Order: sequence, then structure tokens, then C-alpha cells
Amino acid sequence: MISNQILQNTIDGLKGIARIELCVMDVDGKEVASTIDMGNCSKAVAEFATSPADSQEIQGYQYFKIFDEQQLEYVLIVAGSGEDVYVIGKMVAFQIQNLLVAYKERFDKDNFIKNLLLDNLLLVDIYSRSKKLHIQTDVARVVMIVETGNRKDNNALELTRNHFGANSRDFITAVDENNVIVVKDLADVNAAKEIDKSAKALSAFLQKEGLKVRVAYGTVIQEIKEVSRSYKEAKMALDVGKIFFDDRDIVAYSELGIGRLIYQLPIPLCKMFIREIFGGKSPDEFDEETLSTIYKFFENSLNVSETSRQLFIHRNTLVYRLDKLQKTTNLDLRVFEDAITFKIALMVVKYMKYMESMEY
Repeated sequence: MISNQILQNTIDGLKGIARIELCVMDVDGKEVASTIDMGNCSKAVAEFATSPADSQEIQGYQYFKIFDEQQLEYVLIVAGSGEDVYVIGKMVAFQIQNLLVAYKERFDKDNFIKNLLLDNLLLVDIYSRSKKLHIQTDVARVVMIVETGNRKDNNALELTRNHFGANSRDFITAVDENNVIVVKDLADVNAAKEIDKSAKALSAFLQKEGLKVRVAYGTVIQEIKEVSRSYKEAKMALDVGKIFFDDRDIVAYSELGIGRLIYQLPIPLCKMFIREIFGGKSPDEFDEETLSTIYKFFENSLNVSETSRQLFIHRNTLVYRLDKLQKTTNLDLRVFEDAITFKIALMVVKYMKYMESMEY
């Protein structure tokens, strides 16, 4: 159903063009939107609504019926009489009727996309409803999730729709209050650059509007039935990004790497892994100097010379620190296998801490 505010904005605009007073009533004679005080005309509206006439002049006003799929939805009242007023009234009624059709189609599509994202449709329903709503089924698409906080406060849904434009073939909706979802139509199935560019443009636009956002997206799908998969991937990218890529505003599912695997591990298994590798000690309990040395060593692909140069320390000092760490953990970070073990352990600890924080 179209909102009263949309109807009010519409007749305000039409009044400005036609310079004539307008009023829209429901079938019970209650005012929905108006540019003039009609007083008590509910009886006249109710009688007109039950009459067989589509239009009628009553006490100096022109009355018109507005239908939605042969169901009487509204009664339009136009102030004045005569041929010109009648023609204007017919045009206004036609405009509002088209508006009803457009908003109903948008509602139907929005409802379909929501159920598609949440995997609530049978395969046969997906294709039959797609055909009915004139939605192509074999177009390359990707799902983006825009986390914006409370959508009721920041109006992110409408801002996102404005960004992509009314004529866009993309679908913009929301299934909760915190996230806006974009099912983006792609020109090319191998469109990694196109997706990244679109995500950056959307993020920049919303941030310019004063919103702090994070954007995550899944992989490209070629069939409409796979939209829910891309949505689930985008959700995972959003969650994993908060843990391992908290410095990024945009995260792609394809970039999650080993973080995607760690995120799916049960917490008891993670605790067992840390206990087996480090005994009773956690790898993030080392002092700041040791941790900064470890991270810089990883950044430089286990290159001792480059790491010592960037840390502004002698090579022997770095070797001493690494030897000391080896005595504590039995892991030599200069050995690739040990370095991988330590790196994974740091990520596992980060994951466990994040999950613990989510419980409170």
C-alpha cells in the first residue's frame, strides 16, 4: 500500500502544476491527503463509492474513482466544475492509479527479494515469481551488505536507493534494522573491479552523508536461485572482517583467506589448539616489544635483514629476540612451518576474544 505521505506529496505537486485544489479520500470517506479542507463530505463519498459511476459532479465538485486491480481504493475530489476541471481530474486519477501500480510492483519485488535472500522459496517458486515480476533469472549478480547501525535513525535504506537511482536494475532492501542489502546487477561475470568500484563509491557516498559504514560482498552468481549463497557469503565477510580486517571499510568474501576457516571453528577446539601449542600461555600475552617484533617479521615475509632495518635494531638483536621466543614456545619463526603455526595461533586468539566479547 502506498503511504499517505507519498499521496500528499503527489497531489501537492499536481496542484502546483494544475493550480486546482485536490482531495483523496478512502472508500469510507476518511481523508487520506488533501490540499483543501473539504469539511464533512464522507456521506457523499460513501454514496459515490457504491454507485456504478466512475466519475460524478456533486455540489460543485468533481468525484473520480481510483482502482487498484479493479478494486476501488480511493475517491478523488477536484474543486470546481466544467470540462477543463473534468479533464484535469481524469489525469490526476490516472496518475495516482499508475502510482499505486508502481508501488505495488516495487513492494512485490522487495518481498520476493527478501524471501530469496533468506532462502524461503522453493526452486519452482523462484522461477515462476521471477517471470511474473519480470526479473531476469540468468544475469550475473552479487550481494552487498552495508552495515550502518540503526537504519531507523540514519535512513540508510533510502539513501542507498537514491545512490543507485530509481532506474537501476539493482535491488535494494533490508531484512533487519542494522543492514542494507544490495543485490547488484553486473555487466560482466568477471567483474571484480566493477564490484570493488561500486562498493567504494557507495561507501564514500554514505560517509559523505554522515554515516559510518562497513561494506561486505559475496562472490558473483549467474543464476537468481544462487542469490542466497552470495548473501550468506557477504554476511560471513562482514563478520570475519570485523575480527581480522577491522581497519577496512570494505571486505570481499574472496579475500578472507584462512580467517574464513578459523571463523567456522568451534571455540572448544580453538582452546584445545592453543593449549596444545603453547601450554597454559596465550600467544598474545607476550610483551609489546616481542609482539611488535613478531608482527613486523611476518610483514616482511620472515626476512631477518629487512625486519631489523625497519625496527631500527641490529640484526643480532632481532636474532636474540627470535631465539628467546623459540625457548619460550618451542617455535622458531625463521622456520616456515613454525611461523605458520604461530600466525594461525594469533588469529585463533583474536577470534576467541571477539566471540567472547559478543556474548556480553
